[in-house]
Amino acid sequence: MNLIKGKKMIVLGLAAVTLLGATLVNNQNIASAGSKETLVPVHETLVKKYKIISPRIGYNTKTGYIQIDGQDAFKAKKSANGNSYVAPETIKAAVEKIKKSEKKLTFVLVHGAWADASFFDETAAELRQQGHTVYVPEYPGHGSLKDMKNATHEQMTNAVADYIKKKNLTNIVLLGHSFGGTIIAKVSEQIPERISRLVFFDAFVPLDGESLADQLPAPVQQSFAKLAEDSKDGTIMLPFPLFREAFANTASLEEAKAMYANISPEPAGPLVQKLNLKKFYSLQIPKSYLYLTEDNVLPQNEDFSWHPKQSGRLGFFRYIEGRGDHMTTVHKEPEEIAEKFVQAGRE
Repeated sequence: MNLIKGKKMIVLGLAAVTLLGATLVNNQNIASAGSKETLVPVHETLVKKYKIISPRIGYNTKTGYIQIDGQDAFKAKKSANGNSYVAPETIKAAVEKIKKSEKKLTFVLVHGAWADASFFDETAAELRQQGHTVYVPEYPGHGSLKDMKNATHEQMTNAVADYIKKKNLTNIVLLGHSFGGTIIAKVSEQIPERISRLVFFDAFVPLDGESLADQLPAPVQQSFAKLAEDSKDGTIMLPFPLFREAFANTASLEEAKAMYANISPEPAGPLVQKLNLKKFYSLQIPKSYLYLTEDNVLPQNEDFSWHPKQSGRLGFFRYIEGRGDHMTTVHKEPEEIAEKFVQAGRE
């Protein structure tokens, strides 16, 4: 079940759609009557330019103010064709004010397979620019520790948990991407008191007693097993055609080649290790699932999909959706991804 903040927010969202014009008859900017001032459609601008989702937008019938997150933000300058219009500067100022008043979050970002901590560089920089605190731990078998090809899932989990404890981090948003979902699930068992929310970002959510490999179609499992067997060190290197079509399908060929040049073979052991997740499934930590709709690493069907197949295992959770693929979008659209992280992580 997706986490929706109550019937009141649904009503406010629907009212905003009606009053502010989700069905746009005229999307063109218009001029205020009696002046040359340029006005823009409120709802469309908030959603498309500032990435403020509809349920956060409301209308105060008593004061006549358009609201963001339940706070009076500004009054419309003009209404036409069922839409409200205001000067773009007014919207910009209101959004900046809201962002300054928002509670700043502490993120711990955990990358997935065939990646390292630099995977989050652009998005982490954007989050920090917005005033959030961001940590990106590395774990064995990756990045500066990539020579540890025999690393176990326990070692990877312990590395992240120890990093958080050593820095004495509390009230954190612990986010895992892809294989990182299995890491944050096990980390949460060790330090639940330090975590305010778990965010699974196109991430695997195995059932108790399953491995990551169990989430894959049988032909993929067989292919990965053969690649690991043929390697000299028990690792799996993605063939470029698979990487290009499943991991970087929205990238240009040149972009895909550039990303592929930076990946290293992945230790196979942790991918096939059966995980005891009984404690994870007993924890009452709030959870979110962020799904990018063009991510083709898992087939887009009911049997293997990120959403709702993997996400549905979280039970009661907040669902956030965006556009993008598995590896490209965090680099090319950091502002968009950062906003999704905040939406997924906030209280």
